[in-house]
Amino acid sequence: MFLWGTATAAYQIEGAADEDGRGPSVWDVFAHEPGRVRDGHTGDVACDHYHRWPEDVALMAGLGVNAYRFSVSWPRVLPSGAGEVNAKGLDFYERLVDALLEKGVQPVPTLFHWDLPQALEERGGWLSRDTAARFADYAAVVAGRLADRVPLWITLNEPFVHMAYGYAMGVHAPGRALLTEALPAAHHQLLGHGLAVRALRAAGAREVAITNNCTPVRPASREEPDLRAAEAYDILHNRLFLDPVLLGAYPDLSAYPPGLDCVRDGDLEVIASPIDALGVNYYNPTRIAAPEAGAGLPFADAGLPGHPTTAFGWPVVPDGLRELLTGLKARYGAALPPIHITENGCSQEDVLTAGGTIEDEGRIAFLRDHIAAMRRAMDEGVDVRGYFVWSLLDNFEWAEGYHQRFGLVHVDYATLRRTPKASYRWYAEFVRSQNTDT
Repeated sequence: MFLWGTATAAYQIEGAADEDGRGPSVWDVFAHEPGRVRDGHTGDVACDHYHRWPEDVALMAGLGVNAYRFSVSWPRVLPSGAGEVNAKGLDFYERLVDALLEKGVQPVPTLFHWDLPQALEERGGWLSRDTAARFADYAAVVAGRLADRVPLWITLNEPFVHMAYGYAMGVHAPGRALLTEALPAAHHQLLGHGLAVRALRAAGAREVAITNNCTPVRPASREEPDLRAAEAYDILHNRLFLDPVLLGAYPDLSAYPPGLDCVRDGDLEVIASPIDALGVNYYNPTRIAAPEAGAGLPFADAGLPGHPTTAFGWPVVPDGLRELLTGLKARYGAALPPIHITENGCSQEDVLTAGGTIEDEGRIAFLRDHIAAMRRAMDEGVDVRGYFVWSLLDNFEWAEGYHQRFGLVHVDYATLRRTPKASYRWYAEFVRSQNTDT
């Protein structure tokens, strides 16, 4: 069964930041630091999904989707990151899972979508090897309650973005700016993934995946310096997080001193624990040029001119998804598991009309064209088994606060009223047509 779904993440929608025993996450702390998030926005309330989840499940039922990718808040389940379990936190996710199943919607939980418990960050966060072990413990707790009802689990969401934005550049929580010295955060996330795969299977999980943000990398020219820079970026963004999982080895990291001196014997065997699917988040290709002399990184982002852009300024390149998927197949061959497009969507300057509607035709075109590109990749032999629109709801968009709207459903942040957009109606009709076809 092909999964047609939508996606969200805990800190971006749940709110209830200090209710029912939830502990603070790195994003709670980061968002409350002046200057970190645009206009001082926080996820304290967000979409208030923690209280309004029945309404949101009903919206999914109205869409007719057969899957919903959400994330579990680690500090809601383990307020200190380890030790005593918060029963009320687990109870919330159990209610959500059962309600989804009653509506015929498959729950697809992601265990880590960037909201590390602050208590673990204070002990080193993902720069510490111990966090990987604590992640496996947490995975076992959640699966121990839900594995009998959840067919597919995702360990991590976008470990590249979390490492790069959170630890290398400091624009996301936890706000460290370590450049290449952030690489241990990559290894420890991947080690945590491998340990969690084993813990999930021990708890009865049927299928396990990891979700990576992937991008096709294009050199700015065919000149050797640009080609070398593009290769270095491809290694950092894509291969660093795929090669060890799928091939059991890291790519050449010589462009990124000091590299990974934190790898121990046996780590790569753990990281390469077999998975059943690969989650791919796609938004746009990346064009790379050689850096200027004295730059701290071996590449420079050259932008991608000649394409329309989203409200975020990201280029809209639907065929980049086909390019990405066929490229993964060519690179990894038989080692590539079935793929789910676990995020794809766009932000727009959505405007409520006088009649109370949002006519987001640009988003409809974006989704239609990207789904068509995915199908072209499938026609070329790529095994794709799911597509999840980002996002079900407008939500807290990390460092942008509430300024970027990705949702199929508009959220009035003053009243929390949900209003389905034209794209919601389009996707509902599209999903119904797929169900009719099959």
